[in-house]
Amino acid sequence: MQPELRHLRYLQAVADRGNFTRAAQDLHVSQPTLSQQIQQLERGIGAQLLDRTGRSVRLTDAGQAYLEHAHRALQELAAGQRAVHDVTDLSRGHLRLALTPTFTAYLVAPLIAELHTHHPGITVTVREMSQDSMEGQLLADELDLGIAFDQPHRQGIAATTLFTETLVVVAGASNPVRRLTGKTVERQPLALITTDFATRGHIDAYFAEHRITPRISLEANSIQALIEIVRHTPLVTVLPDAIAAHHPQLRPVTLEPPLPTRTVTLLTHEGTYQTAAARAFTRLIREYVSQTMPLAEGDTPGIRQ
Repeated sequence: MQPELRHLRYLQAVADRGNFTRAAQDLHVSQPTLSQQIQQLERGIGAQLLDRTGRSVRLTDAGQAYLEHAHRALQELAAGQRAVHDVTDLSRGHLRLALTPTFTAYLVAPLIAELHTHHPGITVTVREMSQDSMEGQLLADELDLGIAFDQPHRQGIAATTLFTETLVVVAGASNPVRRLTGKTVERQPLALITTDFATRGHIDAYFAEHRITPRISLEANSIQALIEIVRHTPLVTVLPDAIAAHHPQLRPVTLEPPLPTRTVTLLTHEGTYQTAAARAFTRLIREYVSQTMPLAEGDTPGIRQ
């Protein structure tokens, strides 16, 4: 018997759940039917794929090896289905987009507005996540595009340069602080984004490079929360310049030496099929950033692996 698509999906479900009952519920089939189908698969390929002797069901070594290939086959079939249903005139389509959280505050809304204006039939799923999670989901074909920063990437990830972004220190309009140096910043209470943000990694790297021990009075995992807190307290914070420019109730604070710039990139899974929706969004974001965002001196748009 040759394995069929349902056999691969059934095996994947049991491996994920570690339990026939829960897998059957997810698949909307009876447990006896699921067990019978897995046994058919095992007989067809001549190997035991599941260890059923423990409290939970686990893959055997043969099952682990087989499922690695089966998982890739399922990914290719899913990509094929998207290709078949992809409409090149963009009267419909679906884009799966991820971005690191700071971009939510200033970049995603105008981009989605542009996409909706030009291609209203495209639906979009937007997710905030860390860059590491983003690259993993791109490689697993769970995302079409990601917006993140230029850094060493996982094998298989292609990064296209979009624009440069500068981090700046800002305070509330009534805050008397006008200038900070590497020494005086150690005495200034700070409100910073939490360490799970890529932005915080850049801030901490700056402090480490200049041997600054910051006085962190507050951490928040929300850009909007930081803005409101700084508006109403003596604390200062660090934000991307594009966010600060959109909030006139915040005032820039000069910092010497200045915080660094960083390169924003569009991430894709190298060599995989790109839907018409993803291609359209890529064109739109390139046009948008070429008109509104700066490139670093000596840098040019392009793809980096």
